[in-house]
This record gives sequence, C-alpha cells and structure tokens, in this order.
Amino acid sequence: METIFTLNEALDTATFYGVNNKNIQCLKDQHPDVRVVARGYQIKVTGSEQAISRFETNLHKCEQLCVRTNALTETDIIGLVHGEQPFSVLPDHLILHGVNGKMITARSLNQRQLADDFEDNDLLFAIGPAGSGKTYTAIALAVRALRERRVKKIILSRPAVEAGEKLGFLPGDVKDKIDPYLQPLYDALQDMLPVAKLNEYMDRGIIQIAPLAFMRGRTLSDAVVILDEAQNATTAQLKMFLTRLGVNSKMIVTGDLTQIDLPASQTSGLKDAVDRLADIKGISVVRFNDKDIVRHPLVKHIVDAYKRSEIKQQEVVS
Repeated sequence: METIFTLNEALDTATFYGVNNKNIQCLKDQHPDVRVVARGYQIKVTGSEQAISRFETNLHKCEQLCVRTNALTETDIIGLVHGEQPFSVLPDHLILHGVNGKMITARSLNQRQLADDFEDNDLLFAIGPAGSGKTYTAIALAVRALRERRVKKIILSRPAVEAGEKLGFLPGDVKDKIDPYLQPLYDALQDMLPVAKLNEYMDRGIIQIAPLAFMRGRTLSDAVVILDEAQNATTAQLKMFLTRLGVNSKMIVTGDLTQIDLPASQTSGLKDAVDRLADIKGISVVRFNDKDIVRHPLVKHIVDAYKRSEIKQQEVVS
C-alpha cells in the first residue's frame, strides 16, 4: 500500500526535515516497517495499512509541533512517537514562536492590550513613542493569523516620507529607492519567519510590502493589513487607506504623533482619524506610552529628555 501525505503549507520544510535531513531520518528510524520518500511538502509512504496509519499519526504530531513552535529536534520526535509531550513552559501572552523557536511575546501592558483587542476588532490604532513595540507586535499578530490560516495574506505599508533626508538622488530603480523606508518591516519579519519561507511568501504575494501610494484602488480582503508610521500620512491618504478594508480582513495602523516628518504645509491625518473613529464599534485605539518602551534602556531616557525639552519650548512660546 502506498500513501502520499502533504505537509501544512505554513511549515518551514528546512526546519521540519532538519540539518542534513536528520529529523526525517529520525522519524523513519522510529517506523522501520514503512518506506518513506520525502520531497518538499510531499511525503510518500509505503507499507501495510496499519504501519502507515501509525506513521501518519506521528507525522502529524511532529508537523503540528513544528508549525506551532517553528522548531523541531530529534528528541522531540522520539518523545512524540513514544507518547510524550515536549516539555515547555510558555510565558503569559505568547504571540508566536519565531525563527529557531524564539518566543515572541507581548512584553508590556499595552502590547498585551493590542493582542487582546486584535481578536475582537477589525481596525486597530496603536499610537505611541519610538521603541514601544507597536509595529513589532502588530506584525507578530499578522504572522500568527497567517500561520493559523485565519487570513490568506499580509500586507505591510508605510508612507514614503523622508525623515530629514533626501533619497531621490540615490542610484537604482523605484524599489531600490523605496526599500530603505520599508526595512524595519523586513527586520521584524526576519525574526518571525525563516529566510526561505519569507522569500517564498513574498515571491508568491502572500506577504506584500509596499509604500502607501501603491494602496490606491485596491480592495484588501482575507488579509491582515498594517500601516506603519501613519503620522506621516495626510488626511486624504489615511482615508484612502482605511477604505481599502475588505471582507475577512483586519487593519492595524501604527504611529507616533511626536515624530511627524510631513512638510509644514501638510497636516497629519492620524490624529484626525483617531478623533473621528475612536467611538465606532469594531475599532480599537491603544495608546502606548514610555512604560511600554522595550528597546535599549537608554531609549526611554532619550524620549523623556526630548519630551521635557519640547514642553519647555512650548512654555517659552506661550
């Protein structure tokens, strides 16, 4: 008897099979009464009906563990085959396991609030200072939703506004000029998805990263859509973006109202949008603060110092 099993598409095959295919060899060794040929997401198994059934049960146990934790070892496989549960003590507010099983958690009260509100709302605003984990938490929630097959794609966007620098004269095509704006989004994704899996998702359009201007005219369905640095979107741009929300989609809009890089002649649309929409059911506003800063300890002091300076300047003007 011969059966072909197809692995979960959310699985990273390199992690599942292991270095030099050690993991799949270990699984084979635990089932000497079947013949196994594995290639990509397809595993062909030959043997008796009873032997294949036993192999299938243990294959799915290993598959589920690898999808959930993004890691798999020979010790895990042997334990699962013999009916043991992998030992793990998970922290509260775990969002997902990233590359090499790294636990990505909501590390502050407002990060936890964002994670909780994500379950019950389709549009979320996350507003607060640099380093408070707004974008990182939002992307983690999006990757988890994709991994759990609640959505079919992730769309990440930023306004292409220079922070006091001019990139127009840099060499390269449009993508080369735009990528510097989007690098923080790539950095977060690389923490959560193995490089090969991330490249596959991007090649297939399952994960899309694009400037805000590229969103016009689209309807974004079956997706988690994230707009980062939304303080640099004008009122018209933000309205355009928010009205892209499609069926079975969620949006997270992040921004810091103290870091607006728009020309003086333009008004940020972020505060305006929050003021207009905050009381609508299905929309959540999470306001991050200095206590949420989870970067280097100095970042909090830097933010505080600039805030004190700005308050003094306002007092002098008034």
